[in-house]
Amino acid sequence: MSRPSVIVFDVNETLSDLTPLADRFTDVGAPAHLAPLWFASVLREGIALAALGEFATFATLGREVGRSLLAGVDIDRDADAAVDHVMEGFLGLPVHPDVPGGVAALRAAGLRLVTLSNGAAAVAERLLGDAGLREDFEHVLSVEDVGVWKPSERVYGHAATTCGTDPADMVMVAVHPWDLNGAAHARMRTAWINRSGATYPGYLPPPTYTVSGLPELAAALTD
Repeated sequence: MSRPSVIVFDVNETLSDLTPLADRFTDVGAPAHLAPLWFASVLREGIALAALGEFATFATLGREVGRSLLAGVDIDRDADAAVDHVMEGFLGLPVHPDVPGGVAALRAAGLRLVTLSNGAAAVAERLLGDAGLREDFEHVLSVEDVGVWKPSERVYGHAATTCGTDPADMVMVAVHPWDLNGAAHARMRTAWINRSGATYPGYLPPPTYTVSGLPELAAALTD
């Protein structure tokens, strides 16, 4: 298999560690388990809209889903303030511990790096900047540039066009199998980051690479 030239990273949960969001929910008097439910629900709504060719921003959906989830909870402030507190948590998330070393190894190998997020580009810019990694990424791309969420093939096509690269010469990196399936339909190679020891869904084509973190991916791509 030929070596790719561009590595495309999903951002939320792939590069960023969402664990601290649980504290944002407990801060307002809500149970911590609402954090992963909230994130999964935002993804569900965004993908459902994409299936119909419709669009809303991550921030819009995040607020609406947050209000819905907190409606039945005895929170310690009004709903809008509570949702604001949760959403602000996205601006201070850390990257996963394996990310800096993996990014350095990929860059040292001469690979071009870009991000492609269902969230706003500004959030990814902040994440990478805080981690000291912004200069390692050539482009910070968002579905807001396209007007539809991943896994629409249009989004991956936008990344390929922006990079001036054939999709077959790109690798999409994500923790979400549905994201990788969309990329595969757009003719990209795929890399599943499996930090939790999960099982890849049997109803989807297997990813090109399965690794436990970015350093392992760098080794696989440069072997």
